Amino acid sequence: MGYMTIGYENMITIMLALAGFVISLIASIGIDGNYSKYKKVLNNKKLSGQEVARKILDANGLSDVYVVSVKGELTDHYDPSKKVVRLSTDIYSGETIAAMSVAAHECGHAIQDKVGYSFMRIRATLVPFVNFVSYLGYFSIIVSLFAGITGYLFIGILMVLATLVFQLVTLPVEFDASKRALEELKRLDIAESNEIDGSSTMLKAAAFT
Repeated sequence: MGYMTIGYENMITIMLALAGFVISLIASIGIDGNYSKYKKVLNNKKLSGQEVARKILDANGLSDVYVVSVKGELTDHYDPSKKVVRLSTDIYSGETIAAMSVAAHECGHAIQDKVGYSFMRIRATLVPFVNFVSYLGYFSIIVSLFAGITGYLFIGILMVLATLVFQLVTLPVEFDASKRALEELKRLDIAESNEIDGSSTMLKAAAFT
């Protein structure tokens, strides 16, 4: 009976790990593919990501929100605690559809913050706990691999997958930010009519980052 239990746990562990890997892989392929495509297409008005962000923020009464450049690729994010939109180097200075769209997406989060978007507040509250569970999960996996304790491996993977579920549950926050971004690109005439489809596709990909 003991051997059957261990075998069953191993099977579930492998299935859970594969499920998490497949979901992450699909999202990554979609993001990288669209980004690679649209970072080569210049936007008609030759606006950099920084300029796009500044236009959207100022138009929404967010002149107190700074826009800064950070290292890395697709490391873009909005920091609600410091009221800063951080754009990766290529997005900050790029004059492409990708740069325009990603910058607008992060401004969508800044707008959510201003209007008190409830789901964003809930996510912000849960993030510290989720990060702790994630670190604890990876620690359990490492311990189990070195010590050969199957139970810890199973628990560790469950913890890591719990953080993945959290990301999936909070996807509405990302899609709402992209929706707001597209509305601003249209309203402020930043994206021209022939750029809307490309921006929309890129914004959908940005929602999965």
